[in-house]
Amino acid sequence: AVHGARKMDDYGRFLALLVSALLVGFVSVVFSLVWVFHYREGLSWDGSPREFNWHPVLIITGFVFIQGIAVIVYRLPWTWKCSKLLMKFIHAGLNTIAMILAIVSMVAVFEYHNARNIPNMYSLHSWIGLTAVIFYSLQLFLGFAVFLLPFAPVPLRAALMPIHVYSGLTIFATVIATALMGITEKLIFSLKNPAYSASPPEATFVNCLGLLLVVFGALILWMASRSHWKRPPEENAKVLQPIGGTPEGTEAESTMTDGGNADKSDLRINSEAARKQNLKLDEAGQRSTM
Repeated sequence: AVHGARKMDDYGRFLALLVSALLVGFVSVVFSLVWVFHYREGLSWDGSPREFNWHPVLIITGFVFIQGIAVIVYRLPWTWKCSKLLMKFIHAGLNTIAMILAIVSMVAVFEYHNARNIPNMYSLHSWIGLTAVIFYSLQLFLGFAVFLLPFAPVPLRAALMPIHVYSGLTIFATVIATALMGITEKLIFSLKNPAYSASPPEATFVNCLGLLLVVFGALILWMASRSHWKRPPEENAKVLQPIGGTPEGTEAESTMTDGGNADKSDLRINSEAARKQNLKLDEAGQRSTM
């Protein structure tokens, strides 16, 4: 069901973009599999070029497609009535899967290079790729520590939220750019007769894969950057509380009741003021995916 404040035509545009993004992302994964099985001898884990082939498949599947879904998971209107804690676990789980697949893909590259005595970490693609994996790991760790565990205070979460969102979108865009560099580099190194410059079928096919990745990234970033598509603040008001903590409004209400000298009007005023303060903190911090 659509949130009451969301216009149906607006929801329709979001749904069209979402379906388009999922379709393009899925086709990208299929293209990566067709590439390695039809043109690159398939997959294995034996130090051969087939082991290297795990790298593009896992990067596109995990670091691009699954990470893209994780970026927009909070934007799905039918989840707005779900517990925000549940959505946090889903967001964190998707990013964890993407991180694991990215690490496995890098292990495949290093093992293949070492088995063939190929130098490691000399290209710009490898530099930026490793940097993206490192920052993604830090992003995931800090996301768990600050937004999922119940220890971080509310003001800290509100202050770090814009940074968390910006760095997440930056890493996602960087991964797309790095993937484009990687597939181009692979084609230049692998295609000899005919050469990449002669536009053989494999080159044309993989160039189309690159275009799909660009379109997927553009769709995800567009959905993630539209402020009117973010989870409504009123649905978020309590999620910046530490898990198991007491909302400020409840604390104020309890204190005044125990004192025995406050009337019900004052109780409501203080509770409402605390609620508005919490909403204000949330609105300051809630941007895009988290």
